[in-house]
Amino acid sequence: MGRPKAALEWHGSTLLRRVVGVLRRSVDGPVVVVRAPGQELPSLPAGVELVDDHVEGAGPLVGILAGLRAVGERAEVAYVSSTDAPGLAPAFVRRVLAGVDDGVDVALPDALGHRQPLAAAYRTSLAPVVERLVAEGRLRPAFLFDAVRVRVLRDDDLAAADPGLGSLRNLNEPADYDAARAEPAPAVRVDRYGTLRPAGSPPAGVEVRAATLGAACAAVGVALDGHVVAALNGDHMVRDPDVPLVAGDVVSLMTADAGG
Repeated sequence: MGRPKAALEWHGSTLLRRVVGVLRRSVDGPVVVVRAPGQELPSLPAGVELVDDHVEGAGPLVGILAGLRAVGERAEVAYVSSTDAPGLAPAFVRRVLAGVDDGVDVALPDALGHRQPLAAAYRTSLAPVVERLVAEGRLRPAFLFDAVRVRVLRDDDLAAADPGLGSLRNLNEPADYDAARAEPAPAVRVDRYGTLRPAGSPPAGVEVRAATLGAACAAVGVALDGHVVAALNGDHMVRDPDVPLVAGDVVSLMTADAGG
């Protein structure tokens, strides 16, 4: 790429902030970012943990090991993502995680013509196996897959959760980034209630293009301040304007007193 991917601008945010935000929407457990020692990263949400990869430049297996160690006592299964996956969808993450059930150690997408070790789910108990492979200098993920029980997820297995498999789209070259960034932001719906709903506006709300909660609010002329709360897909209240949105999301806006 020639530039640090983590800090690349993405619809007013950064690639790293977007991927981390999508993962926070997708899982109940901790979210950990593995970085090279001393690597500068863009700002991250409160609660996101940073872990140093002490063997810089040794490949993804070493980074996976650092992440598994960091969450091993708090989670049985971890989803591993690359930084350059702005199309990552919560439904895709949950589908891959669900692939690790009894008798399975790794749920590995083999889609779009490639194995996808940085879009896979791993049992955290695999850390000792990964550590042994690293010590032996066997640093390719294929060595791990040969040593454990793998469930391969094909395109058809994943399409129900992510029809276009945009979650697997990586930005490896400047042209990839430029092309992806030139595409419109996700189409989402914004519903306004109470005094926030203009007279005569349609009951179903309005569709806007927005990659973050803040952008969706701005598109309908609502300031996300202390007087306004938002619900995402009718599930939970959110106030962080940098929360990432994906296609099909429904943002419900109401005054704080109306939201209880």
